[in-house]
Amino acid sequence: MFGRPRRLALLAEGRFTPSDAKTAVSVLRYRPEEVAAVIDSTRAGRTAAECTGVGGTIPVVEDVAAAAVAGADSLLIGVAPQGGELPVAWRASVLEALARGWDVLSGLHVFLGDDPGFASAAARGGARLHDARRAPPGRPVAAGRAAAVAATVALTVGSDCNVGKMTAAVEIARALQARGARAAFVATGQTGMFIADRGVAVDAVPSDFVAGFTEVLVLEAARDADLVIVEGQGSVHHPAYSGVALGILHGACPAALVLCHQAGRTHLRLAAAPGVFAIPPLAELVEAQERAARWVRPAPVVGIALNTLGLGELEAHAACVAAERETGLPATDPVRFGAGPLAEALMAFRRDHAPAA
Repeated sequence: MFGRPRRLALLAEGRFTPSDAKTAVSVLRYRPEEVAAVIDSTRAGRTAAECTGVGGTIPVVEDVAAAAVAGADSLLIGVAPQGGELPVAWRASVLEALARGWDVLSGLHVFLGDDPGFASAAARGGARLHDARRAPPGRPVAAGRAAAVAATVALTVGSDCNVGKMTAAVEIARALQARGARAAFVATGQTGMFIADRGVAVDAVPSDFVAGFTEVLVLEAARDADLVIVEGQGSVHHPAYSGVALGILHGACPAALVLCHQAGRTHLRLAAAPGVFAIPPLAELVEAQERAARWVRPAPVVGIALNTLGLGELEAHAACVAAERETGLPATDPVRFGAGPLAEALMAFRRDHAPAA
């Protein structure tokens, strides 16, 4: 990860839950072989699977010293809180890791490399600070070029933030690859970048260039893939994160969309206004996403990816059936039940709409 094989300690102090430690959970799900331990003193002594359902027997330990005993050689910040600041209480853990010569990987909005204390500690310890959200050089301006690629581009779009757009995109790409398709996953956020080892955290670039960076990522991925699955961010309905959602939508110029939603969530997640903004019904969300896509390129929603976290097995299955009835589209929880129906829908779409050779 980020230049070399690693044995990661995932820092999630006090927050190692599926909802709070999304970055840690995703790394555990998709790159568990690189994780030595999770740091959370409030859950020390348990396993990753006991806390979050993923990560198997990877231990949850009390501190950096215990993570070192478990074999860690790098520290990864395992949360992505609103506002993107490093919790003050975590500074000591970062400094101790740097003193041990460990690289520190962060997807926070605040750049650890710009902190004089961290930069000095890294220099003394011979360590590196990797700020995944730091924008790459350049100011690309989108011009609809992604619409002309031969690959079929699909984008995961959401009813809200933190409903599983990244996870759905990874699972769909993997399901396509398992069916023999040449599929690529495009990461547009820090967690996806930790999984894919490439991408751009587009929510950290100036708004004028969100679409441009997305376009560049799609053009690069389409060189070696027939299906390009782009990770969406935010939601076009969200009062805080609609900008990045539209930027990705119009930069990627997708031919098809997959709508992501957390079953049972009724209101947008917004710390400053909890319970204020209702999430529209799925059928209305489908129509709105397709209308926004048409402003640049028509793109139908071909499937529904449900996040059924917190539901029992029968409830989760019933939620998928209800979503199918409401929208007339295949619906599944891609983690719980597999992304097969969504992969099949995209393969069928490509067969029907691929450009002539």
